[in-house]
Amino acid sequence: MSSYRPLHDGWVLSAASGDVPATVPATVSATVPGCVHTDLLAAGLIDDPYLDDNENRLAWIGRTAWTYTTVFSWSGDEHERTDLVCEGLDTVAEIALNGVRVAATANQHRSYRFPVRHLLREGENTLTVSFGSALEYAEERRAALGSRPGAYEAPYAFIRKMACNFGWDWGPALVTAGIWRPIGLESWTGARPAAVRPLATVAADGSGRVDVHVSVERATEAPLTLVAEVAGVSAEVRLAAGQRTAVVPLTVPSPRLWWPRGYGEQHRYELAVRLGESSWTGKIGFRTVELEREAFRLVVNGTPVFARGVNWIPDDCFPSRITRDRLAARFGQAVGAGVNLLRVWGGGLYESEDFYDLADELGLLVWQDFPFACAAYPEEEPFRSEVAAEAREHVTRLAPHPSLVLWCGNNENLEGHADWGWQDELAGRSWGGGLYHDLLPSIVAELDPTRPYIPGSPFSADPAAPPQDPSTGTIHIWDVWNREDYRHYATYTPRFVAEFGFQGPPAYATLRRAVSGELAADAPLVLHHQKADDGNGKLLRGLGDHLPAPGSFDDWHYLTQLNQARAITFGVERFRALAPYCMGTIVWQLNDCWPVTSWSAVDGDGRRKPLWYALRRLYADRLLTVQGSSVAVVNDSGTAWQGSLLVTRLGLDGEPLAKDVLEVSAEPRSVARAPLPPSVATPDDPSRELLSVRLGDSRTLSFFAEDLAVAFPPASYDASADRVDGGYRVTVTARTILRDLALFPDRLDPAASVDTMLVTLLPGETTTFHVTSDAALDPSALTSTPVLRCVNEP
Repeated sequence: MSSYRPLHDGWVLSAASGDVPATVPATVSATVPGCVHTDLLAAGLIDDPYLDDNENRLAWIGRTAWTYTTVFSWSGDEHERTDLVCEGLDTVAEIALNGVRVAATANQHRSYRFPVRHLLREGENTLTVSFGSALEYAEERRAALGSRPGAYEAPYAFIRKMACNFGWDWGPALVTAGIWRPIGLESWTGARPAAVRPLATVAADGSGRVDVHVSVERATEAPLTLVAEVAGVSAEVRLAAGQRTAVVPLTVPSPRLWWPRGYGEQHRYELAVRLGESSWTGKIGFRTVELEREAFRLVVNGTPVFARGVNWIPDDCFPSRITRDRLAARFGQAVGAGVNLLRVWGGGLYESEDFYDLADELGLLVWQDFPFACAAYPEEEPFRSEVAAEAREHVTRLAPHPSLVLWCGNNENLEGHADWGWQDELAGRSWGGGLYHDLLPSIVAELDPTRPYIPGSPFSADPAAPPQDPSTGTIHIWDVWNREDYRHYATYTPRFVAEFGFQGPPAYATLRRAVSGELAADAPLVLHHQKADDGNGKLLRGLGDHLPAPGSFDDWHYLTQLNQARAITFGVERFRALAPYCMGTIVWQLNDCWPVTSWSAVDGDGRRKPLWYALRRLYADRLLTVQGSSVAVVNDSGTAWQGSLLVTRLGLDGEPLAKDVLEVSAEPRSVARAPLPPSVATPDDPSRELLSVRLGDSRTLSFFAEDLAVAFPPASYDASADRVDGGYRVTVTARTILRDLALFPDRLDPAASVDTMLVTLLPGETTTFHVTSDAALDPSALTSTPVLRCVNEP
């Protein structure tokens, strides 16, 4: 039996050293879990770092030492042990209880437990957690060990802390400190299960097997009985005097399996573990996962899975603000876009229990990077031991989650060492290779042999090949966006694309909230919310011959958002059409951590960008796409997709010029190719014709020329907006062709959203937008620019 007492009340924050503004008082009320920035913000002592360029005036926070203090009452109890349990300290911390030093820590990625019963007093007790500057600590370590190459000047590689906290090409530099996860006292007697690591799999005969590994902390050396139970099956083992580890094997006949979404149900079972009077409960799922390394094909329960993925970054620069409800909303957006895999990127965190539990519940596969990204990392002590400790903790912690299907050693560090000129700069110094090729795989092999491990991404299964070899393993594609037009995706024939993306600005309401001044593409405050090198220049150059040059901010906003969606459409359609040779795309990125122009589909205020609507079509189970001289019929559903493929060459006025019918059949989880007959594949005038491809209820339109070369007539349409329950119904009937019609109701009501986007209508066709809003909106504004837009508007 144990008891837990959270210590979340009565905290005050004070600056211990540093260049602190005179407006900051000696003590500030603090919220735990939390961080210095959120405490100062709640007290009204700093401006919101997410707005305007306030970030620039808050760098002093990251160079200041801070102390958190609380006073709590204590009275003795019947237990033998009492531990101070710190689930997350960010990052360089010293803990004292009643003036006695308990411990010092320097790893945001670890939790800690310290015996403190001998330090507790009857009555009042004082607990202090003093945080040194993480930035200065990292700079000192860099000076001692020698610099290492990386993507940015900040010394994030020299401290075990969320790397993007120091700034990234989509995020601000807000170097945090604080008690960012729960802290409390746990009292216990006899023995307690210090760690429970269930490894579940499925045998060839269909039975479920779970080996429950338990580590025991003892206050007594007496024999103990360990009992585990799942799905009505129980077993026990006897621990001899002093024994501290044990395994309880359980076999469940014919369990219902856990499947990724789109492949089956997400069945889970509650596992209960009892050790004397102490207990542990958690949910597990029975499934197998394999990785065919050369082809880079994930196989779950014997079924190859095409990964329709998105990369995940921390959803807030201040992670203590990320609630389960917020994660559920973001995951709902992922599921709504057809996503089946989240890659937890290596510049962030091991995410919360809520994150992985929601992934289990929704059937979202999780690819977990260890937290290393875009830099050469030292391997000297104490760094190596810290990495080992955090890896052992989280491999154990995440073992119950069936959604977790892959461990990855790092993001882009193998490529950096091989291809970015690091070796000359390193001059023989360590760079992390021993972590990714030795330490981390040995820990995964020891603690979690049920899941595959790769040393990094991009990654070649052939050690002699470069990391970006597209014929094996994974690649990242960044020449598109940085240098090349998005049609360059067509030059790639990859096995698996783990990163590729294209930028677009956030929703209008998001940018308007974040920027108090002028909204113009080159306005200083707008540019502050663009962290990529020459990002706005690349946005404009990326329009290329696809879309017209913008004449106003409103044009810039619509056209660059549209171009982002178009670029990802081109890439995803290309790569999905290559299945089963290519078995995955992971778009960079799903989410943002603040309001910013970036590669995300969902912006920093949680609003869906046009890219999200494009992804919903691209990641549907069934997709039609014209690829060169053929139509790819992509069927990632569990039933065959067959029928008559109607292919029509049309004039821009919608009149048929030629048509053909092709019988097609795409088996489940396959792609069928239908060659286009010359009569429909070859236009008489590419500037005045397009192709319509229809199979059942699915239709795709493909133009023979880029928009700038198409002789679009000025858009003409009839539009109406009617009040309905929960919002408005906006109906548009085309008199001419309407190219990529979009509706942006957040321009009228920041809380408004729309159900669809980027609809191309032929003359005479009608579409309906459903707007969700509690506000009274102007119908004329809903049906005119800049709320209602299309490419060929007058």
